[in-house]
Amino acid sequence: MNFHHVSVLFKESIDALAIQGNGIYVDATLGGGGHTYGICEKLGANGKVLGIDQDINAVNAATKRLEAFKDKVIVVNDNFKNIKHILEQLSIVSIDGVVMDLGVSSHQLDAGERGFSYQQDAPLDMRMDRRNTLTACHVVNEYSEDEISAIIHEYGEEKWAKRIAKFIIEERKVKTIAKTGELVEIIKRAIPAAARREGPHPAKRTFQAIRIEVNNELGILKNAIKDFVDVLRTGGRMAVITFHSLEDRIVKQTFKELGRGCKCPPKFPVCVCGGQPVVKVMNRKPVVSSDEELKDNPRARSAKLRIIEKL
Repeated sequence: MNFHHVSVLFKESIDALAIQGNGIYVDATLGGGGHTYGICEKLGANGKVLGIDQDINAVNAATKRLEAFKDKVIVVNDNFKNIKHILEQLSIVSIDGVVMDLGVSSHQLDAGERGFSYQQDAPLDMRMDRRNTLTACHVVNEYSEDEISAIIHEYGEEKWAKRIAKFIIEERKVKTIAKTGELVEIIKRAIPAAARREGPHPAKRTFQAIRIEVNNELGILKNAIKDFVDVLRTGGRMAVITFHSLEDRIVKQTFKELGRGCKCPPKFPVCVCGGQPVVKVMNRKPVVSSDEELKDNPRARSAKLRIIEKL
């Protein structure tokens, strides 16, 4: 299968970077290379884009797609949480902007063998980086009932989390749960019929939760944002696109914290910590997809774009 990914909020995120012709930019989630391609089109002769992705399939596909800009693009197969190490290895001291398009790509959802989708039967994997050892199969078959329930409740915001976890435990007493199709059927049995008739696919929230756990998506986000801000030049922009409320909450709160500077408790009448803001929050309300984009790409429905500028 060819690696295909539609860049959500594409124009909005590229415009948010206020690209300087000879600047150095980072596409922290390279995917199919869409945002990197858009940045390259605005760069001058000496501009550069560093594209990072932990999925080797994305790296290979994007490298091919970006062949016309090979003199401007550096592609690295790594996790964006390691940005400071990556820049050090490349002898890059600071950058002019970064775009981060979080979540799972269209290709990863559509590639059945990766185990991300509840609509295709495949091995329970869900690893964005195949070099990692933790898989969805391990989570489902080795975690305790309380751990599974907590993950599904916290990361999936699933009201039936305890019941789903109980059904998973009962099923794995009989046999190992190895396929996505098996997990989907367990979830369907766990959620009452009336509840299944409303809202999204009954397995959507649970699959999201397990994917987040396998890839530690939320655990790395806050520190990664702060590391990117550290390496941004004054006036540099960071544009982050999220796809569910948990991600957006972390991004919003981290941006707010960096924009406030002061870490004193709210009850303090004056600041005594001396903290200063390091960024300016460019949009109090997130940018969302237009009706036209939603018509072409329904997966953009939950996308939110937040932007900061380094002071």
